[in-house]
Amino acid sequence: MDEIEKTLTRGVEQILPSKEGLANLMKKRKITLYQGFDPSTSSLHIGHLIGIRKLAQFQKLGHKVIFLIGDFTGMIGDPTDKKATRKKLTRKKVLQNAKDYKKQISRILKFSGKNQVELKFNSEWLSKLSFEDVVELASNFTAQQMLERNFFRTRLKEQKPIYLHEFLYPLMQGYDCVAMDVDLEIGGNDQLFNMMAGRVLMKTLKDKEKYVLTMKLLEDPMGAKMGKTQGNTINLTDEPNDIFGKIMALPDTLIAPAIELLTDLSLDLVKSKPMDAKKKLAFDVVSQTHGEEKANKAQQNFVKTFQKRDPEYKTQIPKKKTLAATSAPFTSLASISDAKRYISQGSVVVNNKKVTDPTYKPQVGDKIKIGKTVFGTVVKK
Repeated sequence: MDEIEKTLTRGVEQILPSKEGLANLMKKRKITLYQGFDPSTSSLHIGHLIGIRKLAQFQKLGHKVIFLIGDFTGMIGDPTDKKATRKKLTRKKVLQNAKDYKKQISRILKFSGKNQVELKFNSEWLSKLSFEDVVELASNFTAQQMLERNFFRTRLKEQKPIYLHEFLYPLMQGYDCVAMDVDLEIGGNDQLFNMMAGRVLMKTLKDKEKYVLTMKLLEDPMGAKMGKTQGNTINLTDEPNDIFGKIMALPDTLIAPAIELLTDLSLDLVKSKPMDAKKKLAFDVVSQTHGEEKANKAQQNFVKTFQKRDPEYKTQIPKKKTLAATSAPFTSLASISDAKRYISQGSVVVNNKKVTDPTYKPQVGDKIKIGKTVFGTVVKK
């Protein structure tokens, strides 16, 4: 498999209008591509790492890469897959969130030397649009197109509000590609609607083809993507020991997609023992984000702290009516729903047996293991 084919295949969900067309274009000339990142928090996470790594692959092939910070769209808030309207952010807060983004990804994308990545902010052009411009952009889409989106239909059914500015988000994101005159946009498969809006605007305003490449999402066994909204995120700014430990704590069902999306490791690694595969996965991710030296130290710390430790069930776990309620305070989100997630994944062990029933009634004296790090004995409430 040549490098272009590999870049357009690994971790890729789909390419529109066609993978063949994009591959041929890349063979003819260097293309310009980008991915946008709205700074809703101060740290990028491993869900973002998927797209960042793909941008790096295009950069290594010599193509022009733009890392776009959505400082304008970030104030609006992408409504995609949201059950309620996002809280709008101030410009000051958005810029504060984004101030360290370049530093967080500088080990992966090259911002100096030959063919350096260009950092842009979409307020440069979006803040200059007149009301007339916005009306003209909006004339390319119908209200029906917007309302066909599943999460909007859900809100309508539940009688939750949909604000007009949420309809404008795809227009704003779509106009980014026009302003930068790109050949390709990269994003998660949940961004397809917004990215296709850009294709419409590019064709209408510039009579130019814009390719769209969607990446697979790193999803947990419940079908929820890893990210800040779900509370199961691993931030790029986390300490190396924390990143290593959190990856080791991922359910075994996430090993294969994580290897494919977060590393260049052989996909055959999934045939290894889960513990061995996760150690290589964790080492690789920490190496990318913090360097190999810190990855070595994080691995040594994990082996010393967890892998070689004989579990001592010293933590006192107050008894409650159900296993879910008993476990909840010791999960990452300290919630019943998170405890149910742990239990359904087989991450709660009672007296050396996995229990998958959240209504199970624990007894005083039971030895309970919750996740990878909590070893406790049930005591009276």
